[in-house]
Amino acid sequence: MNYIGSKTKLIPFLKETIKGIVGEDLSQKSLCDLFAGSGVVGRAFKDEVDFIISNDIEYYSYVLNYNALLGKTIHHACDYIETLNELKPLEGLIYQHYCEGSGCGRVYFSDLNGQKIDALRQAIESYKEDKNLYYFLLASLLKSADKVANTASVYSSFLKTLKPLACKEMVLEGLDFEPDEKSHQVFCEDANTLISKIKGDILYLDPPYNHRQYGANYHLLNTIAFYDVFEPQGKTGVRNYISSPYCKRGSAFSALEALIREAQFHYIFLSYNDEGLISQSDIAQIMRRYGRYEAQSIPHQRFKAYDNKQCKNFTREYLHILEKF
Repeated sequence: MNYIGSKTKLIPFLKETIKGIVGEDLSQKSLCDLFAGSGVVGRAFKDEVDFIISNDIEYYSYVLNYNALLGKTIHHACDYIETLNELKPLEGLIYQHYCEGSGCGRVYFSDLNGQKIDALRQAIESYKEDKNLYYFLLASLLKSADKVANTASVYSSFLKTLKPLACKEMVLEGLDFEPDEKSHQVFCEDANTLISKIKGDILYLDPPYNHRQYGANYHLLNTIAFYDVFEPQGKTGVRNYISSPYCKRGSAFSALEALIREAQFHYIFLSYNDEGLISQSDIAQIMRRYGRYEAQSIPHQRFKAYDNKQCKNFTREYLHILEKF
């Protein structure tokens, strides 16, 4: 999944830095990924820590992380996938609002793929009583649908004509994951609300850096996940979404300060790049109030969808480190 702010390429840097502060052996430590997104950080540390606390306010993220962290072995998983792939396409919510053939004016998916998503999503709902199977199938659908989406990267807009990948017929592919017996926790809450309810050893923070709202940029993944009745708005068919204070210059600083103040974790690591709404000096100012602070940084390639007016290919990714007293 081409995800805004993905830390996939930064995992070696994150692991080296976190272990350099906390210690090489993390087996007795818990790690909270409070803005989990696609869940790459939680999955990267899953086998090394005692347990993961994962959270994100977006429901599609909850689905992905529930499957990755809480999913258990599914017997005959291939049979379920095969049965769903044999379903006949039907004209449902996705086709009606996000495919050109319906007359809606939107081209997020080919007509066939939109109808396949509808057929699969309606069938998956019948498994809802089995949470393990349900979230496995739903997460698999989200990833499979994302592969054939007719977008440049995110869902804030669609391409006028179908790109080659979007012309390919979607095939539901079961996600690979490694079940374990650890006591992971997965939440779908506002980070600043949840923070006062949880505690642990390592808190990893990766909040939005700028004005781009994840609820808007990934609205269609939420729509597939919820598959509810609503009125799509505007040219892009966006659904109502929760606006993050971290995406607004006037509220980002106070939101971060409140989060750090309430955090019941000894080690706090904050990823933030050099073009974020909060300056590096302001972040340092906040953190120094609560303990011992330092920062490390590394060059990081820009997200592909960025409107690169300055022709810059890299930003500088900072990892702000706080040992809280």
